[in-house]
Amino acid sequence: MSAQVVLAEADWQARERAHAERMRAWTGPHQERRARDEKHPVLDFLFTYYSHRPGHVERWQPGPGVALAGESARRFLERPAYVETEAGVMLDPAAFTGRRARTAEFVLKLLSATASRSPRLSCFGLHEWAMVYREPADSVRHAQVPLRLGSAGTDEVVESTDIRCGHYDAFRFFTDPARPRNTLAPTRESQVELEQPGCLHATMDLFKWAYKLDPFVPAELVGDCFALAADVRELDMRASPYDLADYGYRPVPIETPEGRASYARAQAGFAERAAPLRARLIGLCRGLLADPAKPPESPEY
Repeated sequence: MSAQVVLAEADWQARERAHAERMRAWTGPHQERRARDEKHPVLDFLFTYYSHRPGHVERWQPGPGVALAGESARRFLERPAYVETEAGVMLDPAAFTGRRARTAEFVLKLLSATASRSPRLSCFGLHEWAMVYREPADSVRHAQVPLRLGSAGTDEVVESTDIRCGHYDAFRFFTDPARPRNTLAPTRESQVELEQPGCLHATMDLFKWAYKLDPFVPAELVGDCFALAADVRELDMRASPYDLADYGYRPVPIETPEGRASYARAQAGFAERAAPLRARLIGLCRGLLADPAKPPESPEY
C-alpha cells in the first residue's frame, strides 16, 4: 500500500491544531451550555439534530491517500480504519467496506441530482411556521421561546401563504393540520427527486453527508460544511415564528414583502456558498468509489 501524499509531522500537526481551534468556536460554548443544562434554540440543533458529537467535530483526519509521518502519528492507530505503512500512518483502503460504499453511492446520487437543479427561492422558511401551526403554545418545539406574532398570528401567516417545502426532513416535523397545506408531499423515497440547492436544510445537510463518510473525508471539508450549516441555521431561525431577541437575533419577518425579499437574497447567497462544497463532496464520493486509496481531486495540503 503506497500513499499518494505524505505529510510531514509538523505540517499535519499544524493542520490538526488549526482545525480543532476553528471548531471550538462552536463546540466550546455548546459544551459550556450543556454543563449548565442550558438550552439554545438556534445552536443546539447543530449537535442534537445532527449526530456528530462535539469531540468528533473537533477531531482532525487527513482523508484517503494521505500518510502522516512521524512517531506521533501512531496515535491514529488507536482509531478504526488506520494502518501503518512505510510512508507513515494512513487510512486503510480495505476499511472502505460495502456499507461505506453504499453510503457514498447514495450521497453521490443525491448531491449530483441536487447540483443539477436551479435554486428555488420561494419557500420563505415557512417550514418552521408549519411546525407550530395550530399547536398548543406549551407543546411547540422551543416552548421556552415566545412566538413573535402569538399563536393566532402565526396560524394566520400559515393560512395566508403558500407553503412549498420539498425537504422531507423538514416536512416530517409539520403539525398534522399543516401537512395538507404544503404544495408538495415529500417522502424519503422522493428525496433525490425533490432536493434542490436553494433549500436551507439541503445546504445544512452537507455537513451530515460529510460526516457520514467519516473517516474517509478530510476534516477541513467537514469543518467547512459545519461552518456553513451554522450560518444557515441562524437565518433559518431568524425567519422562524420565534422571538429570539433575548438571544441576540433580529427577525427576518417573512410575513412581510420586505422580509420575504431579504430571506430570498440570503437564501441565494447560501446556495452560492454551498455549490463548491457540494462539488467537493461529489468529487470525493466519485474518487472513493473508484479508488479509496487516492486523495480527493482537490486536496487542501
